Amino acid sequence: MRVREKGEGLVLKVALVIAEKVFRDEEYQVPKKILLEKGIEVVTASTTTGWAEGKLGARVKPDLQINELKTEELDALVFVGGGGAAQYFDDPLAHQLARQMEEQGKVVAAICIAPVILARAGLLQGKKATVFPDGVSDLIRHGAEYTGKPVERDGLVLTSNGPEAAEAFGRTLVEMLIK
Repeated sequence: MRVREKGEGLVLKVALVIAEKVFRDEEYQVPKKILLEKGIEVVTASTTTGWAEGKLGARVKPDLQINELKTEELDALVFVGGGGAAQYFDDPLAHQLARQMEEQGKVVAAICIAPVILARAGLLQGKKATVFPDGVSDLIRHGAEYTGKPVERDGLVLTSNGPEAAEAFGRTLVEMLIK
């Protein structure tokens, strides 16, 4: 992972993966704003480059499709929650990208119900993690140690339980990227 020191000129790059429909607006908008304020490049990916629609009405035009993401160009991969994130629960490409990031020693994060994606990809086995209440049984079934905290960091894996934790999630993500 390209960890930068404060003041260093290296630009970090984070991909935020959203669902085509019913992603959680603030779980996308708040971390994105925090990352951008710290000078971190943010790209938005989805299964479309047409308009993606948030649960609360946000409309986002993704920069690229998820199949165009190149993990070697990223410092972190973040799955945004909301009911629409279920489209990635069993998505082989989403799982592959998450595992590649882990193999490359890079940050993998998910908020709200999206930690289920990481659990099903095998990334939470033996790790402390949190999730929106609907996903607790899924995390436990896949070997995670569910903590119930708003934000949980275990190594280079970051999970969060929902929109109320979006700001803390974004700030922790920045801390993981900028030492």
